[in-house]
Amino acid sequence: MFEVITISFAFFFGLTVRQIGLPPLVGFLAAGFAINLFGPGLGLPEYTGETLHHVAHLGVLMLLFTVGLKLKLSQIAQPQVVGGALLHFAISVAVFLPGFKLFMGVDWNTALLLAIALSFSSTVLAAKLLETKRELGAFHGRTAIGILIVQDIIALVVLAVWSGQSPNIWALLVFALPFLRPVLHWLLDFAGHEELLVLMGMLLSLVIGGMGFEAMGLSSEIGALVMGVLLSTHNRAKELSESLWSLKEIFLVGFFLQIGLTGLPDWDAMVFAVAMGIALALKGVLFFALLIAFKLRASSAFLSALSLTTYSEFGLIVAAGILPEYLVPLAIAVSISFVIAAPLNRFAHRLFERYETVLLRFERDTIHPDEQPHEMGDADVLIFGMGRTGSAAYRKIEEEGLKPLGLDADPYTVKAHQQAGRNVLFADAEDSNFWHSCDLSRIKAAILAMDDLESKLIAARSLRQSGFSGPVVSQALHEDHQERIREAGANYTYLTMNQAGISLAEHTAEAMRGGETGFPLARE
Repeated sequence: MFEVITISFAFFFGLTVRQIGLPPLVGFLAAGFAINLFGPGLGLPEYTGETLHHVAHLGVLMLLFTVGLKLKLSQIAQPQVVGGALLHFAISVAVFLPGFKLFMGVDWNTALLLAIALSFSSTVLAAKLLETKRELGAFHGRTAIGILIVQDIIALVVLAVWSGQSPNIWALLVFALPFLRPVLHWLLDFAGHEELLVLMGMLLSLVIGGMGFEAMGLSSEIGALVMGVLLSTHNRAKELSESLWSLKEIFLVGFFLQIGLTGLPDWDAMVFAVAMGIALALKGVLFFALLIAFKLRASSAFLSALSLTTYSEFGLIVAAGILPEYLVPLAIAVSISFVIAAPLNRFAHRLFERYETVLLRFERDTIHPDEQPHEMGDADVLIFGMGRTGSAAYRKIEEEGLKPLGLDADPYTVKAHQQAGRNVLFADAEDSNFWHSCDLSRIKAAILAMDDLESKLIAARSLRQSGFSGPVVSQALHEDHQERIREAGANYTYLTMNQAGISLAEHTAEAMRGGETGFPLARE
């Protein structure tokens, strides 16, 4: 009955909320509370909570491992990351602490622990939403993840101080991890491309990173993240991350279900959670103000702050170990923050477009050097998104005797292309400041090769609003996306997989005739 109830509830609740425009994870949260309420009457086994807790833990470890695969240590050692995380933590605790003492009548120690638990933001939700939108590598995505990592480290210190646990002598082996990198890179080369690659990812995230760090008295979550970071510079890191995608997604369903199984709330718990849901706005405003103070643009500060406007699952971990009597109220507060944050992040770019005029008033005159806009130079064709599709388009444009300029929001991707001698610059097509400063007078055509649909829609609309009248050509992953992209301003769209099949057939026909193959562009 465990499989029947949990899988059925998760699927149908996830499907239901998707129909009203919410991410399925909101449905998974609701499913957890529904299982808690109706499960016993349906014959739910007693071991369900323990099993889901284990599955959830595996999902979190694999998620943090894949985040580590896309993470560079340099993005953490940034003033806006370290400074933003520490200042937000200090100010949040300073605000929450007297409030809990005054209105809840608890002792100072309990008030302090509650304030600390609610000062953190959700690593799982933020990473999940950013990964879904393909924005982990974007400037605002890297900033948010960096802040979350600093917060997680603070949470681990809090647990160590209040629980009395401390690393053992074996923790010194952490300093030898950099010497393990060549071995891990060799194993990744040797693992191939099939099931051994998946097993290697599970070995590193769950066994070496998870159980290995726990055996040293350290956090298994940080261990999984560190294992990913050690492989982040390998050229197959992205392939490894993609191989774990489906498995990680299934395990993470258990994470959202087990939050609901934590317990059913009473009246006091609901009042506490609703009050914390209202206070969530202050959390987001504070993040926005701090990031603006560190010279981020209004768009990056807004998007990063929105990703961080949640309460953290680490707060539940702190409560489980130190404040068990507040576990259910905190679980409800975390759930409410997820329900609020998930749809807001889904429409984050549209929200910024709508309130751009207001938000730009807070932007400082000097902006972060990582976000400086670039001139278009003498380029004929702009290519937005320099992944595999964009790179292939870049090479073909060059062969046609034109001058392409690649634009990408991931500085590491940009750096790799620049080292290869390609004309590629850092720019975020979803940043309105880029469109305000760029000169499109010499551009004859634009190619939209980004993966995220929202990015393509914003880029197409922005091109037309900037007065660009040339052809805009875009890829589309699904048929229902094509019309939306054309309505936004694109002249041509093509289905990526469909076009790949057509090209294969044309190559085959040309090969059978003994001729040379080409790459024709099909108009939809």
